[in-house]
Amino acid sequence: MPTVLLLGAGSDMAIAIARKFAAEKYNIQLAARNTAALEPLQKDLQIRYGITATTHSFDATAFDTHPAFYTALPVQPDITICVFGYLGDQTKAQEDWTEARTIIDTNYTGAVSVLNVVAESYAAKKAGAIVGISSVAGERGRQSNYMYGSAKAGFTAYLSGLRNRLFRSSVHVMSVQPGFVNTRMTQHLTLPPLLTAQPEAIANAVFSAVRKKKNTIYVKWFWRYIMLIIKLIPEGIFKKLKL
Repeated sequence: MPTVLLLGAGSDMAIAIARKFAAEKYNIQLAARNTAALEPLQKDLQIRYGITATTHSFDATAFDTHPAFYTALPVQPDITICVFGYLGDQTKAQEDWTEARTIIDTNYTGAVSVLNVVAESYAAKKAGAIVGISSVAGERGRQSNYMYGSAKAGFTAYLSGLRNRLFRSSVHVMSVQPGFVNTRMTQHLTLPPLLTAQPEAIANAVFSAVRKKKNTIYVKWFWRYIMLIIKLIPEGIFKKLKL
């Protein structure tokens, strides 16, 4: 059976993705800071789907530990999916560098740190797939969440460059732009139902797109055009809007 590594396995999206891949007979490696919290999911995946599921301690912001973390995995994964993220508090981040740095390090620096390790491994063996869950928030900075959006913008650019670099090594890199998602991370927000995806929809889209070797996917297709319109608004007008 092929193996999938989920980085940030405790999130609602990651749980849904784990269930989808397990149902398709992939072994699952669950990596997160709180491995004890992953044990019920690990056991359920094994019993329900008859696959091997393991848990691994992983901290996105403990950059120095990432090479050892990856080397210590019992099996080198065929697919690595980077799901972790931190929305944070925009207002607090404007005044508190600790909050700003947490947003940046979680959404960008930590992802780059661990995926650099994975990329080197995949490039050496000329096989593998890397999936990064980014955000449409990174496509144009808005006053309501530009700290998070800027980190995701960097992550999207990183994935694009990594895809370009690893193509000749037969390693596939996919960027995922979910739009609004109904998860614990967004439960304090009032999200428009029509524009909001469920974690299960993300999981199905990711699985299908990995199989088809898509480069970038918008889970709800219309987000591609919403963001195109937003990016086309002239800066002189855009800067006056309350977004």
